Amino acid sequence: MTLTGRGVSSGIAVGKIYVYSPFKPEPKESLCEPGEEGEQRSRYEQVTKNALDELETLKLSLEKDDPEKAKIFAAHQDIVTDVAINEEILNKILNERWCGDWAIFTAYEQFLRMIRRVKDPLIAERAADFEDVRRRLLRIWYGRSGTAMPDSPVIIAAHDLLPSDTAALDRNTVQAILAETGGATSHSAIIAKSYGIPAVLGISGLLDCVRSGQLAAVDADEGSVLLDPDEASAAVYKRREARFRKDRETAAAFRGREAFTADGVRIDTGLNIADAGDLDHADYADSVGLFRTEFLYMGRDTLPSEEEQFVLYRKVLERFGKRPVTLRTLDIGGDKTLASVRLPVEDNPFLGNRALRLCFSHPEIFRTQIRASLRASVYGELWLMLPMVGSLDDIREAKEFIGGVRRELESEGCPCGSFKTGIMIEIPSIALVAEEAAAEVDFASIGSNDLCQYLCAADRMNPSVARYYQSWHPGLFRLIGETVKAFAGAGKPLCICGELGGDPLAVPALVGLGMRKLSMGAAALGRVKRTLAGFTLAQAEELARQVLRCATAAEVERHLKQFALQGGNEES
Repeated sequence: MTLTGRGVSSGIAVGKIYVYSPFKPEPKESLCEPGEEGEQRSRYEQVTKNALDELETLKLSLEKDDPEKAKIFAAHQDIVTDVAINEEILNKILNERWCGDWAIFTAYEQFLRMIRRVKDPLIAERAADFEDVRRRLLRIWYGRSGTAMPDSPVIIAAHDLLPSDTAALDRNTVQAILAETGGATSHSAIIAKSYGIPAVLGISGLLDCVRSGQLAAVDADEGSVLLDPDEASAAVYKRREARFRKDRETAAAFRGREAFTADGVRIDTGLNIADAGDLDHADYADSVGLFRTEFLYMGRDTLPSEEEQFVLYRKVLERFGKRPVTLRTLDIGGDKTLASVRLPVEDNPFLGNRALRLCFSHPEIFRTQIRASLRASVYGELWLMLPMVGSLDDIREAKEFIGGVRRELESEGCPCGSFKTGIMIEIPSIALVAEEAAAEVDFASIGSNDLCQYLCAADRMNPSVARYYQSWHPGLFRLIGETVKAFAGAGKPLCICGELGGDPLAVPALVGLGMRKLSMGAAALGRVKRTLAGFTLAQAEELARQVLRCATAAEVERHLKQFALQGGNEES
């Protein structure tokens, strides 16, 4: 029997299934007796103390050897002590006489509903953190202990893996991860990628088909799981698994190297980050190609202050020193709701009042972020990037606004450093006037995910139109190629920071089109640098010509895969 899902971390594995079934609280709506409110409050306060102690122990045990995992537990401590959530829980206990477990469950559910409505997967997946903390609090409330992960080699199968579950994984014993839920940006995917563990998520009915101890062969490249393989099939998979492990080791060796093609063409490799906690891999990157600032605004009922933003931006800029940090201004609105700002529900949120458009309609929010950014520019190389730009009018209005904020700061005697102003190219309308746009800005970055979405008129988060969202569409590569020509002609830097920028299959074609700056998640750095070292510029340019002549996405994909297999992109 073969199961299928979405391969989110490539690789091959053969091993025995371990079905992971964590504690799942199911509180019932209940009220405490009059006069018992104080007792319920005291019990809740003790539960939060115990939760913080657990999280501190876990964090300290991981800080030295695995700081990436330790940050998960630090983030969970922040959620446990969140003022808004705690006020809501205590209000339900003290003023509405709810029992503590029901108050915990309901208060967190309110926040979870808000986050789950967000279509952006990078934000929506943060719901897992809140669900994880809620489960921990209720487990402690009921006096239950946590579920331990196995210490022998297994393939983990679960309905879902919450952040603390993934943090408990041992890369030396977990051969693969299978789950019924989860996407490419889930904690399961992120941890799996960072550890090089094969993972297939979104497998419908997984737990109805597998049992602990059952033999399985996982092909995460194809998103498939073969249950009970025969001896011959298992042998084939084991040989592929051995090659995968060797491949992973060689990729890791490239992570700390500078990025060059085989004939010595230097490629700038940048890092996509969401907050200052993503800086562990800073030494391996030439820049921050994308700093997603919206995460500072999410999961809270107040907007971040100018000072709070300034401290965060300064920390990132100081860490990168003279290397550029591309700070994308607030990319939120429409589908990405904020508890701190009342936004109207829109029928077509991806085409609505979001990103730069939202900043124009809420200048007080925009001004606070720009003030914090320009103040922080003294401490590093700030590149300020505007998302959702559709016209030259957008660029000019934003530049005028930024100039006004700078003059405002200077009149206050507040120093500003030098900085560059650029745009995200993610709407076809601005890509089609790239030559004129290049004359207006210092740099640009292609957001391939949204550019593809708008080009194909297919919501990338809607599974019913998934086949219409074609990341290999020849039109996308043609649009990228024309944009590269426009910015190269103007002598302005151009980067690509969407998923294509970190995809080893796409990288040779992008370089062949003239792209010299790529930005990606930390997990992709080693593989991309190794890929770059495996081809010459002439080979990449020939591939790009082939891609531009293609008529369908399938043809593009075939050329990219043939290039990789035939050694033009030999990863050795």
